[in-house]
Amino acid sequence: MTSTAERTDPTATAVGEALALDGPRPVRPSGLTAALSFGWRALLKIKHVPEQLFDVTMFPIMFTLMFTYLFGGALAGSTEAYVQFLIPGILVQTVVMITMYTGLTLNKDIEKGVFDRFRSLPIWRPAPLVGALFGDVVRYTIASVIVMVLGLILGFRPQGGVVGVVASIALLLLFSFSMSWIWTMFAMLMRTEQAVMGVSMFILFPLTFASNIFVDPSTMPGWLRAFVDVNPISTLVTSIRGLMAGSLDFAQLGIVLAWCAGFVLVFSPITMRLYNRK
Repeated sequence: MTSTAERTDPTATAVGEALALDGPRPVRPSGLTAALSFGWRALLKIKHVPEQLFDVTMFPIMFTLMFTYLFGGALAGSTEAYVQFLIPGILVQTVVMITMYTGLTLNKDIEKGVFDRFRSLPIWRPAPLVGALFGDVVRYTIASVIVMVLGLILGFRPQGGVVGVVASIALLLLFSFSMSWIWTMFAMLMRTEQAVMGVSMFILFPLTFASNIFVDPSTMPGWLRAFVDVNPISTLVTSIRGLMAGSLDFAQLGIVLAWCAGFVLVFSPITMRLYNRK
């Protein structure tokens, strides 16, 4: 029988070696370039499956209308008065709640084996994860714009003007990006996306509902208020209300930025360790 070596065309081998040697090697992409490429991949997935935007279009509208007309008359005497208090809070709740879909999407990709291919590429190791988070920032922005437009239609008038609104959304996007590292960690730990969703909801529901989003904490019992006062969501809502009212409390802003740094510094190394070992 003819061996594999004997069947190999020496001319083809020589041509292949020449092609490999001729010309400069491709420049290795920077970490930012690689992350942005994976972020673009996330956006292309939305383009081909637009149903993924359902949560960032329907949920903001549903939450805003439901809570405005359910609680407005009972808590503030009218929906017009309550909407001034509610919109900054419901903006935070809407965007923070959809951060969990980061973990669901990553878990699904991991189960399909897509990330096994990514790990074999000569790129910055965290690029696939950071890129997925970058793509989700676009989703968070869409949800924020929807809530703000609907709030303006309902009568919300931010005293901080356009600058206050833009700064509020920027702060919310930073917080959501940082918090999303928690869900990426769960995406590595859990075996199914249903498990990721269950754990995420278990954490998010107390954080969002046991906060100052819907009511003033001064009306709460002492034991609950103690939790609300240290809840990072409450601190974020307070800062965003200040920005939109044109009276920012810099101490509160510093606490929010500290939470953002803490989320990234604690959960991103854990996520990367799990990612490298998975």
